[in-house]
Amino acid sequence: MQITVESIIFLFSLMLIIGVLTTKFSSRLGLPSLVLFLFAGMLLNQFFYFKNVELTQFIGILALIIILFEGGTQTKWDHIRPVLGGAGTLATAGVLVTSFVTGLAAMYILNLSLLEGLLFGSIVGSTDAAAVFSVLGNKNIKRKLTATLEAESGSNDPMAVFLTIAFIELIQIPDRSIWLAVGDFFLQMGLGLLFGLILGKISLTVINNIKLDVSGMYPILAVGSAIFTYGLTDVFGGSGFLAVYVMAVFIGNSDLMYRFSIVRFNEGFAWMMQIIMFIFLGLLVFPGQLVDVIWEGILLALILMFIARPLAIFLCMLFFKYNVKEQLFISWAGLKGAVPIVLATYPIITGVENAQLIFNAVFFVVLFSALIQGSTLSPLANKLRLTRDDDDFDTSSLDMINLGNTDSEIIKLIVTHKSPSVDKSLIEITLPHDTLIIGIVRDETLITPTGNSIIKSGDTLYVLSHKKSREEAKQVLLGKKEKKAQQKPRKEKKKRGK
Repeated sequence: MQITVESIIFLFSLMLIIGVLTTKFSSRLGLPSLVLFLFAGMLLNQFFYFKNVELTQFIGILALIIILFEGGTQTKWDHIRPVLGGAGTLATAGVLVTSFVTGLAAMYILNLSLLEGLLFGSIVGSTDAAAVFSVLGNKNIKRKLTATLEAESGSNDPMAVFLTIAFIELIQIPDRSIWLAVGDFFLQMGLGLLFGLILGKISLTVINNIKLDVSGMYPILAVGSAIFTYGLTDVFGGSGFLAVYVMAVFIGNSDLMYRFSIVRFNEGFAWMMQIIMFIFLGLLVFPGQLVDVIWEGILLALILMFIARPLAIFLCMLFFKYNVKEQLFISWAGLKGAVPIVLATYPIITGVENAQLIFNAVFFVVLFSALIQGSTLSPLANKLRLTRDDDDFDTSSLDMINLGNTDSEIIKLIVTHKSPSVDKSLIEITLPHDTLIIGIVRDETLITPTGNSIIKSGDTLYVLSHKKSREEAKQVLLGKKEKKAQQKPRKEKKKRGK
């Protein structure tokens, strides 16, 4: 079919409609949605010839920025802080071990050179954030494990990107020093972390203090800040993906104005970009070419799932408090997705020999991994008894809906058993004079508040408040500043003792 403006628009509409409809089937079939998105792209490829690798790479990188930003803003720092050591080790040493073992296997199975085999291993070595966020989002799995996997997948892209680019350069420039490449890695990681924190602080300040005429512009400003973070970090030689994830975690765990509209916009936008990205990646693949590597792909996928990834997990987890069941689950949850396929376009663009063979094998490994591992995660968690109780609810404390250009907002607060307002009636709670509880949600039921209404643990409160009274209202209802208040008397006791 001849490519025209009309056909491109028609193709784009088909991508979105098919993508949305497949999410419905994916939940019923127990399959990750990305598998069906890839199949949809491969199906459309039978009617539209598409081979623009550069465009696909650009769309893939842009989509990953949006997905990392959306996932990072919803990542709770209190959840990932206890597992940062383990997740960080998996994101670096874990990727390195996985890439090395898989690369050696690929060298023999695909009849590649050593550097080409290690290039293949580097491409499939990381756990994909888009796949993990998508699959784990609706699973009732222990918070420790989901936090570990989300932190690992959100921060291990820099290692995969570094290894991929390093091996491409070593293939094309054999005299390049490996130690120079190692120095580049630490520079990229350091700059990514630094730029992520700095630009996260700047973005938060801008969003919270700028007054725009249309509230719908704030989500666009937030997304623009994420893309800017990637671009600026990359220009200075840092890891743009790491910077975006760090920036998003910082913003998501701060008091963010227009949080409700930003989160909802990001959620829909991330899904749209995920649909477009996977369908575009599917368009690059011709089923006939996959048949040529089907047995090699199956063997490599099995080695990756049952040897390389488990070996990396057990080695990296030696010094962290994860039992055997938890290590088994983390090993099986090493989902592959968009990142490996996007990275597989790098050898094609740079003209590496056997690049098309590597791309086809990577695509098959990703498809096999997502199909097998993604569909069995929930049953495995149940079998290993790694699911959490229904009452282990999310204790994220703050969500804000700004009321136009006024100085008032509706705050969503989730009460925990430690909150000072628990088991008290509203008439017993002294709120700021410009603050009012306008709704209580308990067990999915909306309760209209009265003076005699009793607040219970697990209640969701909707509070109408002036912006200046937000912190005081949080302190009264959730006790956020309780620890600071307890520190002062201790200091006074020490003074008296002196």
